[in-house]
Amino acid sequence: MFYVLSGFVFGCLIPYIARRFAKFMPATFAYALVEIFRAGKRLSSAKRRDERYAKLKNKFLWRSLVWGIVTAALSAAALYRFGANGICWYLFFIWSLLLMTEIDWRMFLLPDILTVPLLIVGFVCASFVADWTFAADSALGAAVGYFMPVLATLLLVWKDKDMFGGGDIKLLAAIGAWFGVEKLIYTILLSVVFFVLYAVLWKKHSGAYGPAAAVAAIVVAFYFF
Repeated sequence: MFYVLSGFVFGCLIPYIARRFAKFMPATFAYALVEIFRAGKRLSSAKRRDERYAKLKNKFLWRSLVWGIVTAALSAAALYRFGANGICWYLFFIWSLLLMTEIDWRMFLLPDILTVPLLIVGFVCASFVADWTFAADSALGAAVGYFMPVLATLLLVWKDKDMFGGGDIKLLAAIGAWFGVEKLIYTILLSVVFFVLYAVLWKKHSGAYGPAAAVAAIVVAFYFF
């Protein structure tokens, strides 16, 4: 129950954290680290009474509640699927991806302050904890996750020079560090399916790739871990 409640609290904070990032990104790793913990400015009483602010606040609260429920549900599912042993590793992976989903959806940007620690922790987990991969496969998965989108960008730059952003590349490298090569390939293929479905259903020609990759990674994790 502790992990589920913690997931709910963290999920409720996801929109707030994403909003904090939106105020100072893009930024260097060090600057982002300072700014994310700096206290925000207090709103004036007149601003608080503004009708538009009240509507935005209600929308923000509902978004927080939805994220809280989703994160708590996934935390409960992870606890049921993997058990209490090593659950903190799984929750770190899932919660990090959910947070990056919201940030990339809002900003079309994935901060290094989130992708780099995810990669490092993934390699540590693969080296000392995981039974689904090992250190060498983790390192190779990170390399493949980095160079595959770089190669795709080089081949298709004539069509779309921004096909993959730097954050997308680092996210795939981080997922590769957690999964190894084989499961990374499954993740990429599934993320393409999710992205195409999003493009068709919402009639979009472009969009943030990070959410599709994050959701695909969570699905693959539940199936293979």
